[in-house]
Amino acid sequence: MDRLDNTIRPYAWGSTTALPRLLGTEPTGEPQAEMWMGAHPGAPSRTDRGTLVEVIDADPERELGPDSVAKFGPRLPFLLKLLAAGAPLSLQVHPDPAQAKEGYADEERRGVPVTAPHRNYKDANHKPELICALTEFDGLCGFRDPLRAADLLDGLGVDSLKPYVDLLHAHPEEAALREVLTAILSADPEEMARTVTEAAAACDRLGGAYAPYADIAHHYPGDPGVIAAMLLNHVRLQPGEALFLGAGVPHAYLDGLGVEIMANSDNVLRCGLTPKHVDVPELLRVVRFEAGDPGVLRPEAGPDGEEVYETPIDEFRLSRYVLPEGGATHDLTLTTPQILLCTAGSVRAGDHALSPGRSVFVPAGEKADVSGTGTLFRATVVA
Repeated sequence: MDRLDNTIRPYAWGSTTALPRLLGTEPTGEPQAEMWMGAHPGAPSRTDRGTLVEVIDADPERELGPDSVAKFGPRLPFLLKLLAAGAPLSLQVHPDPAQAKEGYADEERRGVPVTAPHRNYKDANHKPELICALTEFDGLCGFRDPLRAADLLDGLGVDSLKPYVDLLHAHPEEAALREVLTAILSADPEEMARTVTEAAAACDRLGGAYAPYADIAHHYPGDPGVIAAMLLNHVRLQPGEALFLGAGVPHAYLDGLGVEIMANSDNVLRCGLTPKHVDVPELLRVVRFEAGDPGVLRPEAGPDGEEVYETPIDEFRLSRYVLPEGGATHDLTLTTPQILLCTAGSVRAGDHALSPGRSVFVPAGEKADVSGTGTLFRATVVA
C-alpha cells in the first residue's frame, strides 16, 4: 500500500483552524478548506511511485482490480476529502448521469471552453456525494415543505417577500417551489439586494430558527441565495452522522469538519451564495422540486466491526472502524481499490503508522491488516 501526500485547497470559505487542529499542525492564518485524497487530475495524491494518477495509469487492472475497471473504466471513480467549512459554501445541485452526459455533449458541440467561467459541465459524469461529520456540522439539504417555508418567510415581516409567501400557499408542492425559486433567481438584482438586506436584519433580530440565515447573509450580503436558502431544510449533524446528496438535491455546507466522498466529477450548478456563474434555465432543468426530510444517515453495523454508510450508488462506499484499545487486528483486504484515512487516535495500516489526517491507498487485492486505537474511514467502490 502507498502512503498518500495530499493537497490542501485554500478556498476562501475554509476554516483557518479545523484542519490544522486535526493534523496537529500550526495554523497559517489562511483558510484551509479541503484535503483531497485520490486521483483527481486537479490535485492528485502523491506517492513514492508518483502521483496516484500516474500509478493507476501505468497499470489500471493491477491497481483498481478487473471488476472496478470493467464497471467504471481505468480510473479511480471516487474522490475522498476532509472538508473544513468556516463559512457557507455556494448553494448548489449536481446532475444525474443522463443530464451530465447531455449537458457535457451540448457544451462540447457548442465549443464552450472547459475553463470558461460560464461552463456548467466539466465532464460527462454525475456527482453524488456523502458528508460525514467529525464535529458538529451545519448544512442545508433539500426543500422544506412549502407551507413551512412560507411560514419562515412570512415571519420576517418583509413586504417584498409576500408574493413568494402567496405562491408557496397557492400551488401544488412542485409548482410552488419551482415558481418561487425561479422568481428569486430572476428578480431585479437591485430590488433583490434590498429585500435580502431587510430580511437579513430581521433574521438578526429574531434569532432562533433564523440565525443560520443571518450568518449566511453576513457572508453574502445582498445575494439572492440568502432567500433561496430559506426554502431548504437546515440540518445540524452530530459527529458520526452523515448526509447523502443525490442528483438534483439543492444543498450547501455551512460550518464544520467532515469526511466527504463523491463521484470523481466537477459538475456543479449553482443557485446562489457565490460570485460565480448561475445558469438559471439549466439549474431549473436539473433541480428536483421535491420537499422532504433530509434523511440523516447513521452507520449500519457490518461484519468485523465495520460501520457502513449505505447509499444507492456504486461509485463509492464509505465506512468506518472505531478501534478500541487492545482490540484485534482487522483484515481489510478487498478486490477493489481502497483509501484508508485515520481521523482519531493512532492506527497501523500494514507498515504505515497513521495519525489523524493521514491516509494510504491500497491497490485491489493488496493485503490490508489494520490495528491500533482510533477511528479509521475506508473508501472503496461497489463493483
